[in-house]
Amino acid sequence: MTSENTPLTPDVEEEALGVVESSGPGADSIICTVRVPSDASSVGRVRRAIVTDLTERDLDEDLVGEAEIVTSELLTNAVRHARPLSDGTIRVRWKIRGDVVEVEVTDGGGATVPKPAPRTVWLSSGRGLRIVRSMAHEWGVTEDRTGNVVWATLGGPSRRRAT
Repeated sequence: MTSENTPLTPDVEEEALGVVESSGPGADSIICTVRVPSDASSVGRVRRAIVTDLTERDLDEDLVGEAEIVTSELLTNAVRHARPLSDGTIRVRWKIRGDVVEVEVTDGGGATVPKPAPRTVWLSSGRGLRIVRSMAHEWGVTEDRTGNVVWATLGGPSRRRAT
Protein backbone atom coordinates (compact mmCIF):
# COMPACT_ATOMS: atom_id res chain seq x y z
CA MET A 1 0.00 0.00 0.00
CA THR A 2 1.29 3.46 -0.86
CA SER A 3 1.38 6.10 1.84
CA GLU A 4 -0.29 9.50 1.51
CA ASN A 5 3.09 11.23 1.09
CA THR A 6 4.52 8.93 -1.56
CA PRO A 7 4.21 10.62 -4.95
CA LEU A 8 2.60 8.58 -7.68
CA THR A 9 2.46 9.28 -11.36
CA PRO A 10 -1.04 10.32 -12.44
CA ASP A 11 -1.59 7.11 -14.43
CA VAL A 12 -0.60 4.89 -11.52
CA GLU A 13 -2.70 6.98 -9.14
CA GLU A 14 -5.88 6.61 -11.19
CA GLU A 15 -5.23 2.94 -11.85
CA ALA A 16 -4.64 2.27 -8.16
CA LEU A 17 -7.96 3.93 -7.35
CA GLY A 18 -9.87 2.05 -10.02
CA VAL A 19 -11.42 5.09 -11.70
CA VAL A 20 -14.10 3.89 -14.09
CA GLU A 21 -15.10 6.16 -16.97
CA SER A 22 -18.42 5.88 -18.76
CA SER A 23 -20.54 7.95 -21.11
CA GLY A 24 -23.17 10.11 -19.51
CA PRO A 25 -26.38 11.43 -20.97
CA GLY A 26 -25.65 13.61 -23.98
CA ALA A 27 -22.90 13.53 -26.56
CA ASP A 28 -20.34 15.48 -24.52
CA SER A 29 -21.05 13.94 -21.11
CA ILE A 30 -18.53 11.79 -19.25
CA ILE A 31 -18.88 10.16 -15.84
CA CYS A 32 -15.90 9.02 -13.75
CA THR A 33 -16.54 6.89 -10.68
CA VAL A 34 -14.30 5.55 -7.94
CA ARG A 35 -14.98 3.72 -4.68
CA VAL A 36 -12.48 4.35 -1.91
CA PRO A 37 -12.09 3.16 1.67
CA SER A 38 -13.87 5.31 4.25
CA ASP A 39 -10.54 6.59 5.48
CA ALA A 40 -8.84 9.99 5.64
CA SER A 41 -6.00 8.73 3.41
CA SER A 42 -8.51 8.41 0.53
CA VAL A 43 -9.10 12.17 0.39
CA GLY A 44 -5.71 13.14 -1.05
CA ARG A 45 -5.68 10.25 -3.49
CA VAL A 46 -9.10 11.15 -4.91
CA ARG A 47 -8.22 14.85 -4.98
CA ARG A 48 -5.11 14.12 -7.07
CA ALA A 49 -7.05 11.80 -9.39
CA ILE A 50 -9.76 14.37 -10.14
CA VAL A 51 -7.21 17.14 -10.73
CA THR A 52 -5.25 14.91 -13.10
CA ASP A 53 -8.38 13.86 -14.97
CA LEU A 54 -9.83 17.36 -15.38
CA THR A 55 -6.45 18.85 -16.30
CA GLU A 56 -5.93 16.20 -19.00
CA ARG A 57 -9.33 17.18 -20.42
CA ASP A 58 -8.08 20.78 -20.76
CA LEU A 59 -10.70 22.26 -18.45
CA ASP A 60 -10.17 25.75 -17.10
CA GLU A 61 -7.55 25.92 -14.33
CA ASP A 62 -9.92 27.75 -11.96
CA LEU A 63 -12.61 25.11 -12.51
CA VAL A 64 -10.08 22.35 -11.79
CA GLY A 65 -9.01 24.12 -8.60
CA GLU A 66 -12.60 24.52 -7.46
CA ALA A 67 -13.30 20.84 -8.18
CA GLU A 68 -10.23 19.90 -6.15
CA ILE A 69 -11.39 21.88 -3.11
CA VAL A 70 -15.03 20.80 -3.34
CA THR A 71 -14.09 17.13 -3.74
CA SER A 72 -11.79 17.35 -0.75
CA GLU A 73 -14.47 18.97 1.43
CA LEU A 74 -17.26 16.56 0.44
CA LEU A 75 -15.14 13.45 0.86
CA THR A 76 -13.66 14.65 4.16
CA ASN A 77 -17.17 15.25 5.50
CA ALA A 78 -18.25 11.77 4.45
CA VAL A 79 -15.23 10.16 6.13
CA ARG A 80 -15.70 12.17 9.35
CA HIS A 81 -19.47 12.25 9.74
CA ALA A 82 -21.06 9.36 7.86
CA ARG A 83 -21.10 5.60 7.72
CA PRO A 84 -19.52 3.93 4.70
CA LEU A 85 -21.61 2.12 2.13
CA SER A 86 -22.33 -1.56 2.78
CA ASP A 87 -19.03 -2.61 1.16
CA GLY A 88 -17.02 -0.31 3.47
CA THR A 89 -16.38 2.31 0.80
CA ILE A 90 -17.49 5.79 -0.19
CA ARG A 91 -18.34 6.43 -3.85
CA VAL A 92 -16.99 9.55 -5.53
CA ARG A 93 -18.28 10.49 -8.96
CA TRP A 94 -17.49 13.44 -11.17
CA LYS A 95 -19.56 14.21 -14.23
CA ILE A 96 -18.23 16.39 -17.00
CA ARG A 97 -20.57 18.06 -19.46
CA GLY A 98 -18.80 20.66 -21.57
CA ASP A 99 -17.33 23.17 -19.11
CA VAL A 100 -19.54 22.04 -16.21
CA VAL A 101 -18.31 19.59 -13.57
CA GLU A 102 -20.58 17.97 -11.02
CA VAL A 103 -18.96 16.21 -8.08
CA GLU A 104 -20.95 13.83 -5.91
CA VAL A 105 -20.03 11.79 -2.87
CA THR A 106 -22.23 8.90 -1.76
CA ASP A 107 -21.91 7.48 1.74
CA GLY A 108 -24.00 5.29 4.01
CA GLY A 109 -25.64 8.23 5.74
CA GLY A 110 -25.12 9.67 9.17
CA ALA A 111 -26.92 10.86 12.25
CA THR A 112 -27.83 14.17 10.59
CA VAL A 113 -28.39 15.53 7.09
CA PRO A 114 -25.34 17.45 5.86
CA LYS A 115 -25.79 21.23 6.09
CA PRO A 116 -23.43 24.20 6.38
CA ALA A 117 -22.42 25.08 9.94
CA PRO A 118 -23.47 28.52 11.18
CA ARG A 119 -20.90 31.25 10.79
CA THR A 120 -18.96 31.84 13.99
CA VAL A 121 -15.50 32.99 14.89
CA TRP A 122 -15.08 30.27 17.50
CA LEU A 123 -15.51 27.18 15.33
CA SER A 124 -12.27 25.36 14.61
CA SER A 125 -13.98 23.14 12.03
CA GLY A 126 -17.32 22.85 10.26
CA ARG A 127 -16.66 25.27 7.43
CA GLY A 128 -16.52 22.67 4.65
CA LEU A 129 -20.06 22.95 3.33
CA ARG A 130 -19.91 26.75 3.57
CA ILE A 131 -16.84 26.57 1.32
CA VAL A 132 -18.70 24.23 -1.05
CA ARG A 133 -21.73 26.55 -1.07
CA SER A 134 -19.54 29.57 -1.89
CA MET A 135 -17.81 27.85 -4.84
CA ALA A 136 -20.63 25.82 -6.33
CA HIS A 137 -23.15 27.05 -8.86
CA GLU A 138 -25.56 24.65 -7.14
CA TRP A 139 -25.22 22.03 -4.44
CA GLY A 140 -27.51 19.71 -2.57
CA VAL A 141 -28.12 16.56 -0.61
CA THR A 142 -30.30 13.70 -1.77
CA GLU A 143 -31.05 10.45 -0.07
CA ASP A 144 -31.08 7.21 -1.96
CA ARG A 145 -31.47 3.59 -0.88
CA THR A 146 -27.81 3.39 0.17
CA GLY A 147 -27.48 6.65 2.12
CA ASN A 148 -26.72 10.27 1.30
CA VAL A 149 -25.51 11.76 -1.95
CA VAL A 150 -23.96 15.20 -1.47
CA TRP A 151 -23.31 16.94 -4.78
CA ALA A 152 -22.04 20.23 -6.11
CA THR A 153 -21.99 21.66 -9.62
CA LEU A 154 -19.16 23.91 -10.75
CA GLY A 155 -19.00 26.10 -13.84
CA GLY A 156 -22.74 26.30 -14.48
CA PRO A 157 -26.12 24.79 -13.65
CA SER A 158 -26.61 21.08 -13.10
CA ARG A 159 -29.26 18.83 -14.55
CA ARG A 160 -30.83 18.43 -11.13
CA ARG A 161 -32.55 20.85 -8.83
CA ALA A 162 -30.59 22.17 -5.82
CA THR A 163 -31.99 21.35 -2.40
